[in-house]
Formats: sequence, C-alpha cells, structure tokens
Amino acid sequence: MRPFKIRDISIDPPLILSPMAGVTDYTFRRLIKRRGGVGLVVSEFISVEGLTRGNPKSKRQMRFDEEERPFAVQIFGARPDRMAMGAEMAQEVGADVLDVNCGCPAPKVVKNGGGSGLLREPKLLESILKEIKRTITIPLTLKLRTGYSESSINVVDVAKMAEQCGVEHIQVHGRTREQGYKGLANWDRIREVKEAVSIPVSGNGDVTTIKYGIDRWRETGVDGILIGRGAMQNPWIFRQFADVLAGREPYQPDIAEKKEVLLEFFSMCREEMPEIVSLGKMKQLAGQFTRGLVGGAQFRQTLYHSHSADEILDNISIYFETLEKRSTFGDGAVEADDDRDLVIESCDLSAAGTNYALAGSGVTAMAE
Repeated sequence: MRPFKIRDISIDPPLILSPMAGVTDYTFRRLIKRRGGVGLVVSEFISVEGLTRGNPKSKRQMRFDEEERPFAVQIFGARPDRMAMGAEMAQEVGADVLDVNCGCPAPKVVKNGGGSGLLREPKLLESILKEIKRTITIPLTLKLRTGYSESSINVVDVAKMAEQCGVEHIQVHGRTREQGYKGLANWDRIREVKEAVSIPVSGNGDVTTIKYGIDRWRETGVDGILIGRGAMQNPWIFRQFADVLAGREPYQPDIAEKKEVLLEFFSMCREEMPEIVSLGKMKQLAGQFTRGLVGGAQFRQTLYHSHSADEILDNISIYFETLEKRSTFGDGAVEADDDRDLVIESCDLSAAGTNYALAGSGVTAMAE
C-alpha cells in the first residue's frame, strides 16, 4: 500500500480520517493529526443551505489549522447552484480538496435530496458535479454508498459517471443507504469500483483494527483506507497502520500517554467551546476511547455523572493513577469488542451537534 495523489496532493500515508457528524470537528481532527499517520483529514459534512445563507455554525465547520493539511471540506445538498456556491466558499477559505457527500443515510438529509438520496437521482448528481467543477479549481472528490437499497446497487455506474465529470478521488462506504450502519460493509463492491475507474478509490467500513484494514486493502487493491469510529476508540490507529505498512512494529502508547490524550482533548475543547459543550464532547470521546481498557465501563460511568470540568479532571486522574499503581480498576473487567450501544445510526446534524452525552449512555453520532 503506497501513497497516492489527488491531482498534485500526496496522500501519504494513504489513510484518511473519515468525516463524522458531531465528531470530526476542528478539535478532534487536530488531536488525531498530532498522533501521526493520517494522510488526509475531512471536515464534518456541511449543509450548503446553511453555508450559503450565512449560518454561523456552517461557517465554523469550515475552520481548520495549517497543521491539518491536506484538508478536505465535505458538503451536502441537492441544488447544483447552492452546491457550487458552497464549494467556492470552501476553496476561498483555503481547503485543499472539496468533497461531495453522496452517502449520508439520515432521513432528514435524504428527504431533501442530499446525501445518499442523490443515488436515486444520478442525473441530478451529475449536474451538481459538473456545476462544482466549473466553479472551483481545487480537486473535487466524492463519497458514495453502494446504492440506495440492495435492489438498486448502482455504485459502479455512479463512479464511472463521476470520473467523466472530473471527480479525482472516490471514497466508497460499503453499505447501502437502507442499511444505515447495520450489518457488515461489502468490500467486494468497493473492489468493483476500484476495477471500474482509473482515478484513485478508497474504501470505508468497519475498519477498527489494523488487521481488518490490511486484509481489506489486500483483497480490494484500493488506494486508500478511511477510518472513522476506529479513531475514536484508538487515536493512534493511523500511526499504527502506517507503522505496519512501513514494516515496523505498531506503536503502543502506555497508560500515561493515554491519560495525556484525554487531557489534551479536554483542554482543546475548553478553549474552543462553552464548558457544558466541552463536557459533552469529553464524554463522547471517552465513550469510545475507554472500550477495551481495564475497568473502562466503570470509569465511563464516573465521567457521565461528572457535572464540571474539575470533576472530569479529578476522575481522569483517579482512574489512570489507579491503573498505573495497581494495573486494575474497579472490578478489573475488560469489555468485549461490542460497541452497539455506542453508535447512533444517523448522521443527522441535529442529533450529532446537540446531544453529546445522551442520558449518560456514551453514544456518538456517526456520519459519512
């Protein structure tokens, strides 16, 4: 697996932080980028209707730092003129790549024709891509699902059309819109796209371990791999993946470094947002990050019931200091690799943006 290029932009390593609504914001992207091994980061998906009408939240979602480059802005919508305007705004703020979302399965997005709803309207999608291509000079990329439903699989045809429109990189999530995030991603269909077009193709779906990602790459020959939820569970997954690709032993952080990552994230959140929001973001990350850690479930419960920054900091210190001294915490249990309770099967922005700590359940909103 070698670096690939989106026009003249080198994606090295060929590993991409997959956009997740309510997750891959300015703070989280920098946290992951600093751990190393990420070849491309992508914004949360941004509504062009909000963006082109001056919505402050939509504009904030385009904010990025130089350390994040190469950086892609992902937009969604169903009107060619608005999509082109949104793309132009992304170019003006300095984004390296403009990505079109044709994969989000959330009803709120699909009913307005955006996201994976565009898979039912390939002619409209073609118009959108052509209009954007006429408007911007930075590379245009596309995120797809395999089809709207199992009975209407059209990802290969859509990918071929996109290539003809000038799209320079295609990312395929191996599920249909009707699947949402259920079942396993179908990487055979991702392979079919790779074999059908000449532009780079990257695959997405279920990559939460290095072995799974390497196996899927070998089976499909894709140019790149996207990782979403896996980065919340393990912020070092990109660095570890890159180590394996380079023939090195994958990096293993110690307990002290794991503590520092949580503290770093919380500090960045507090700098960027009101305390109540930063508390929710911290609980959101901890809900995934502590999977597989000794006593992780009990630690999460203490965080979910923390109501101030001081409480969060105290509980983090107690947990990690206990682990360092005793190599255990609470009942010493390590949870099975089962995160069904941690995923809202939606990329609905309202769910992602306002309910970070839903009743202490540790859920997180997922996206394309």
